[in-house]
Amino acid sequence: MNFHIADSFTAALSRLTGQEQKQAKTSAFDLQLNPAHPGLQMHRLTNCRDPNFWSVRVNQDIRIIIHKTEASFMLAYIDHHDDAYAWASRRRIEAHPRTGAIQIVEVHETVEEDAEPLFAASKIESAPEPVQPVAPAIFADLTEDALLDIGTPSDWVTGILTWTEERFFQLSDRLPAEVAEALLDYAANGRLPTPEPAAADPFAHPDTLRRVQTITSEAELRLALDFPWDKWSVFLHPSQRNVVDRDFSGPARVMGTAGTGKTIVALHRAARAVREDERARVLLTSFSRPLANDMKAKLAILLADDPSKLDRVSIVSFEDAASELFQLASGRRPTLAPVDTQNAALERAMTDLDYTELPPRFVTAEWRQIVDAWNLPDLESYASVPRIGRRNRLGSKQREALWPVFETARATLASRGFLTSSQLFAAVEATFKNKDDKPFSYVIVDEAQDLAVSELRMMGAISSGPNSLFFAGDIGQRIFQLPFSWLTLGVDVRGRASSLRINYRTSRQIREAADQLLPQKVSDVDGIEDDRTGAQSVFEGPAPVIARCADESEETASVATYLRAAINQGIGAAEIGVFVRSPDYLPRARVAIAAAGLEGRQLTERAEDFGDCVSLGTMHLAKGLEFKAVVVMACDDEALPLQSRVDAATDEDELREVFDTERHLFYVACTRARDSLQVTGVQPMSDFVTDMNAPKD
Repeated sequence: MNFHIADSFTAALSRLTGQEQKQAKTSAFDLQLNPAHPGLQMHRLTNCRDPNFWSVRVNQDIRIIIHKTEASFMLAYIDHHDDAYAWASRRRIEAHPRTGAIQIVEVHETVEEDAEPLFAASKIESAPEPVQPVAPAIFADLTEDALLDIGTPSDWVTGILTWTEERFFQLSDRLPAEVAEALLDYAANGRLPTPEPAAADPFAHPDTLRRVQTITSEAELRLALDFPWDKWSVFLHPSQRNVVDRDFSGPARVMGTAGTGKTIVALHRAARAVREDERARVLLTSFSRPLANDMKAKLAILLADDPSKLDRVSIVSFEDAASELFQLASGRRPTLAPVDTQNAALERAMTDLDYTELPPRFVTAEWRQIVDAWNLPDLESYASVPRIGRRNRLGSKQREALWPVFETARATLASRGFLTSSQLFAAVEATFKNKDDKPFSYVIVDEAQDLAVSELRMMGAISSGPNSLFFAGDIGQRIFQLPFSWLTLGVDVRGRASSLRINYRTSRQIREAADQLLPQKVSDVDGIEDDRTGAQSVFEGPAPVIARCADESEETASVATYLRAAINQGIGAAEIGVFVRSPDYLPRARVAIAAAGLEGRQLTERAEDFGDCVSLGTMHLAKGLEFKAVVVMACDDEALPLQSRVDAATDEDELREVFDTERHLFYVACTRARDSLQVTGVQPMSDFVTDMNAPKD
């Protein structure tokens, strides 16, 4: 008899108290070892639509609902006695007759009873109101066969054909997930997606695996039970599983909007690598230390069944990976030149060489975005380098006059023992590029949209093999680097780029508002397009609140009210994030948090446990984080986009790039919110907020 666990069980387990969870886990392990264990007091439930539901006693009040047939044994649900029985009485578990996927189906009749009032409210006669137009049935053109083909439970078909848009959003979360997603696709695009092919084993069907896992060992059961709130560690959407399990014949990339699970795919690919190849050495990396630390904690969950595998995965930031490899090759730690030190060297070189043709602001931008970014070794390479993002096309004479400034500044930094970040990555690339023995078998990069030229080159040099390079990222979240062609650097992901569309982190209302900030379709320099129009959220929530305030004191009062309301709704202080554009605006956030009677802790590059405190920080530090409630404060006209960046732009292309990355940054901050979002500022507010609040076409 096969032993299975459903996501409905792990979700319910996470809602129990710590002591109740401990007792439930003991019973679950007993069931796995011996389903006929006499101490479990198992009996069949007689008042259920599904005759295969049984109850197992955990303690005097807690009951596990199992689904038992001759061939399978499934942990389906757990709760207090009456609630557990009520859950079972309203459901059935079956293989869909068309798709073959195992579904946990709410009986349609009981759902309709929920949706309608038990008694009609009495009415007081009054003047007749104007007749309102009847909302159309949005699925009326579909056939019953078409609905069955996508996995619709048979008792739901007739009702769905009559649904209005409002009715769909009211009841879609009661449907099997694959059906809700297909209907949302149809509502948005007018077509139903092709269903997953039926599998010989219903428990191996891709749609089954998003909610039911077969447990083959005590270690697998322990993973599911020890982290019941982390569904991603066990259950994957078919689109995610396809990317995780696929072998590519070259570099590959997964894209998707915020919250679609790109990082989860990267984590599962890393876990797969060390599980399948006992000699695999994996680099799992992202642009910042906090993100790397977060991935390290999550991968430890995935590999909890064999923690020794974690020793073969290096989980560090881009820069820390380069520093470790540099030290390994040279025997010394690199000393990186701060930006101010680089600017001082450039200004000193301009003075010493009496260079005045172009202003210092332009020269430093040229160094940062072209010369140092591409690690150009000589004038010849400077003459031929792509200038994407730099509108000013310098003539050959201008470059000849300017090049000595860069050479002199570089020599000054070198004489003081400094390397720029770009030089560090280039040094590592040069060390390993032509070596057969690479430091890593696999390099998996999260937040790949923020890779710089030298960083991408290094990633390609430190691993080898057709399946060794994997990138996860969202073009719409690029906040640090100018765009450039990966193809010209030998990293060709054409034909191996996948898009994820199902958003697990952000409510539909927040996602739709944030999506107004970006184009519906975004492309990289190589022409690879990410179509964001098909994005879907798996849950509903309140619309974002936009507070346009007359002054800072009114903003403080508005945010404090919002924070107190969140706490009163049961959201913990640690589940709230407050973000501003730059450190200059952090005092406004602190004042608002204090006015709500809460304590705040500022986010840093270090991994810290803040306890029961509100997290506050700049938008850049929001990347990769998630909160139930988020406030994006100080969205004033001169704060977003940041006026100092606008003033520093040296040409139209650079100004456009400033506006694009500032818009991306605002998008990142807003999409850290799961359930609730407030955006505030002092009038006049940023045009970005106006765009976000625009009605959907």
